Amino acid sequence: MDVNTDSLLAEQKKLLAELETLIGYRFTDLRLLQKALIHSSYAFEKGQAGEDNQLLEFLGDAVLDLVIGNLLYDRYPDLREGDLTRFRASLVNETNLALMARSVELGRFLCLGKGEDAGSGRNKSSILSCAFEAVIGAVFRDSGYLSVAELVEALFVASLEEKKNDLQLADAKSRLQELLQETFNEAPTYRLVGEEGPSHCKQFSVAVVFRDKVLGTGLASSKKEAEQRAAALALKQWQADPAGD
Repeated sequence: MDVNTDSLLAEQKKLLAELETLIGYRFTDLRLLQKALIHSSYAFEKGQAGEDNQLLEFLGDAVLDLVIGNLLYDRYPDLREGDLTRFRASLVNETNLALMARSVELGRFLCLGKGEDAGSGRNKSSILSCAFEAVIGAVFRDSGYLSVAELVEALFVASLEEKKNDLQLADAKSRLQELLQETFNEAPTYRLVGEEGPSHCKQFSVAVVFRDKVLGTGLASSKKEAEQRAAALALKQWQADPAGD
């Protein structure tokens, strides 16, 4: 039997209504949502390769970049362009989009080929992230930018501060070095000041030092993370007292 969106729609109308409730959006044209859920393996198996969600995925990818970019521009006007670019990338990568897909149980609603279904395709991050983009593309086609913006904000906003903090922590060393080199034309150094705990569960204490002065100390289960935490503390203290008084 060939893929036919209308026949699938008739079969899965109740399921689609459940998904609409989960994502918080009602479609004017429910066929768009149905199309967004058709994986290429299902379309190929039914003899209609190409009648899948890939074009909606392409559209959704572009729309997400725009919507997330605008959301971050509005919420974090203090961040620099490079920081905003990295922030957006952390939100629209495969891992995070798959997380968003799982938050609305998207895997349950996918139309997959038998082989993909048997191979745990409903929980594959690659499939889930692409399907999520396709759903975003479907919402955009159904009613435009504002509806997508509302949906994205509802799904993403809870994790924005956590993502921002993670990003700033991960980038703390490079930002501190850039700041000190711009100001003093010198870079900081990192010094291991302590280790504690058993070998399988060590905690490392690292200090970031500049001109024989400790700017911050970090404690973590790895030296690298301890260095990042020390740098993050140094940046925080610098913002509070740039002169170091």
